[in-house]
Amino acid sequence: MITPVVSRQTNYLDRLMASFAAAGAIVWRLAGRLHGSLRETVSNASTQFRAPDSDVKVPGNFLEGAYVRLLILTLGMCCALQVQAAEINVRVQNAPADGVLVLQVYDNANAFGDFRNPVREVRYPVRADGSYVIRDVPAGTIAILAYADINDNRALDKSFIGIPKEPLGLSNGYRPKGPPSFQRASFSIEADEILNLDIELYKVLGKSGQWGAGVGAIGRGSPYVDSDSSVLRVIPAITYFGERLQWVGPALRYGLAGSGNLRLALIASYRIGVYEEDDSPLLEGLGDRDDTLLAGLGLVYDGPGGTELGFRYEYDVLDRIGGGTARLRLSRGFQSGNLRLVPVFGVNWLSRDLGNHDFGVPESAARPGRPAYSVGNSISLEAGLGGFVELTENWRIAFSLAAEFLDDEVTDSPIVDDDHVIKGFTAVTYTF
Repeated sequence: MITPVVSRQTNYLDRLMASFAAAGAIVWRLAGRLHGSLRETVSNASTQFRAPDSDVKVPGNFLEGAYVRLLILTLGMCCALQVQAAEINVRVQNAPADGVLVLQVYDNANAFGDFRNPVREVRYPVRADGSYVIRDVPAGTIAILAYADINDNRALDKSFIGIPKEPLGLSNGYRPKGPPSFQRASFSIEADEILNLDIELYKVLGKSGQWGAGVGAIGRGSPYVDSDSSVLRVIPAITYFGERLQWVGPALRYGLAGSGNLRLALIASYRIGVYEEDDSPLLEGLGDRDDTLLAGLGLVYDGPGGTELGFRYEYDVLDRIGGGTARLRLSRGFQSGNLRLVPVFGVNWLSRDLGNHDFGVPESAARPGRPAYSVGNSISLEAGLGGFVELTENWRIAFSLAAEFLDDEVTDSPIVDDDHVIKGFTAVTYTF
């Protein structure tokens, strides 16, 4: 691994003179083309032009002076534009032997967190000496992403959950193990500055994927009558990220197709039982609710402006309960320092079998004050907030908290008291 190097060249005088020379050459060529027609116009105007309804002539020397001033103003504007552009010389190591090398400049933390909408992008055939130039770099605080576009599809290929699969490198030698932090990769550059930068490419997922371990907890509030109990389970937070397989706590995904904006995967998740019968006197005799495993298909689409639209359908593959659930989610990430926040809005569909298991009262369990009740298919709305905190490049905290607003089909049940459920997940993990 190379040591990241950032060096700055401060010979502004030489650069200023070169800029004036280039700008002057441009203006001189334009002036040569326009000079004849402008001079003829000035000559004609000095003898023929009159103001409307007036015998007053416009002096020729006035128009000639305006012509000269226009040339001087154009020259000044061109020089100003030339000298305000910064430049970065990038030396890239560990690039493939051939293909396309892409360099992107970011000045926005949210865009950098998703690797989208760079303010500047240049593409080069891979060079043996590893030397590349980014010109016209905006002054300010920026971060650089370099990646090898191996299949030349003009996009950074990603896994189902958005992890880059092609070799990449970031400024400052930064190697994140999760959503990248603009703060850790950024540096400042001034107008007219020439900067030298070293970047080494690497594969985020390595040769055999990326493992992590920690501890986590999943929880769910209780909407049931006279129940103050919440379901809380402490679980090992084992994570694995490969090109196709991803395992994050209680969820598993295996990519089937797609690596760009649209991606399809097999998915599975652990579903905890929603109550135990001793949580409330009104639940006695109904039995503890079962945990089970849901599995199905998930589809993710990366939309404009950093939005992500996800759809998933899962079914009870252990057949402990039966039925299935579908979810449609819209989210967008926002970066602030080492904190990434992801607001989420969604619509949930719950099948009759799962609805009756969670909220119904069978005929055999009916009693005074708790009549039999059958729940049909139901739809609920959900709003929540997820996030990541990067403590170091290896340690991070992940969390999510959401409120699900229940359908009338559910809230009409004699055992349900609240019209919403609070649920969440949190974990502290170390990535190797």
